[in-house]
Amino acid sequence: MRTTRVWGALGAALLTLGLAAGPAAADASPSPSASGGSDGSAPTQAGTSFRTATELQQGQRATASGSTGDYLYWSFPADTGQRPTVRASVKLPRTHGSETWQLDVYDGLRRHQSCQYGASSRTAGQSAESVELACVMRTVRGWAEPWANDPLPGTYYVRLTVVDLGAADLGQPVGAEVQVDSKDIGGASAVDGSLGKPLVPGIAVKSEARGDDSKAAVLSSFGSRDGWSSGWWSDRWVWTAIGAVLAALAGIGGYALTRGHGRPPTV
Repeated sequence: MRTTRVWGALGAALLTLGLAAGPAAADASPSPSASGGSDGSAPTQAGTSFRTATELQQGQRATASGSTGDYLYWSFPADTGQRPTVRASVKLPRTHGSETWQLDVYDGLRRHQSCQYGASSRTAGQSAESVELACVMRTVRGWAEPWANDPLPGTYYVRLTVVDLGAADLGQPVGAEVQVDSKDIGGASAVDGSLGKPLVPGIAVKSEARGDDSKAAVLSSFGSRDGWSSGWWSDRWVWTAIGAVLAALAGIGGYALTRGHGRPPTV
């Protein structure tokens, strides 16, 4: 009877922990607002420099027309716990020689970010109609050492350009498509620390009108409705607490099973 009561208490505790972990896991998932723009329209042009980069929200598919030899720039926001994946497709002209296209990603401080995997540079042969590029970035961290080149929350820039082609192909029209998606890694990559402010451009080319009809430079308009999520909290604290409670319950259950079934008989 005593063992039955112990196992009943263990089952009730596990059920309670499961119900508590459900909302925590839901809160750790990315919000739907991070995958679309304010007006829901995808950009149809690209910038030509960091300062004129076209803003692109995650989940949007941007298109642009250009010429071989141009530098095409987009920018997108990435927050703590996200692992962005940048994909680009270039539609080549009907007749062209062999040319190599490259996709580069930079953070808010314009530091080049390496790719975990993906073909960020690819050569298209003379018969190729298009070229596909991809870059899976490292997980965005909430904090890093000043000397480190770790990805931090803020604005990221995408640069698409051709790096090797014949002189006869320079200036030919091309079409480009770029899309950024993220996978929420969550507490698996969380660190103990927080970033004071996200890495956004110091001054953007956009301006906002004041009440006196004057204009002032503003920061990048990127950011979630609830603000940037850099901080000490992550879902790993929930699972750490669950692990501690399970360990305590396992100890209680083991003690109940090994302590015996009552006092020994007396003579």
